[in-house]
Amino acid sequence: MNKDQTQGRVKEVKGKVKEVVGKITGDKTLEKKGTVEHAKGVIQAGYGDLKEDLKKSTKP
Repeated sequence: MNKDQTQGRVKEVKGKVKEVVGKITGDKTLEKKGTVEHAKGVIQAGYGDLKEDLKKSTKP
């Protein structure tokens, strides 16, 4: 696992927690921030996955 994969997965979880807490408490701002952070995490993790796949495919 590379840095982007790890950080992306952490952002995904943190964002999902914020999203759920926002829903429970009725805080729409927190819920939206959580949704955005989760999406950023998914993108970053995907980028990390792509980097890892490219690294593996270029090895002899």
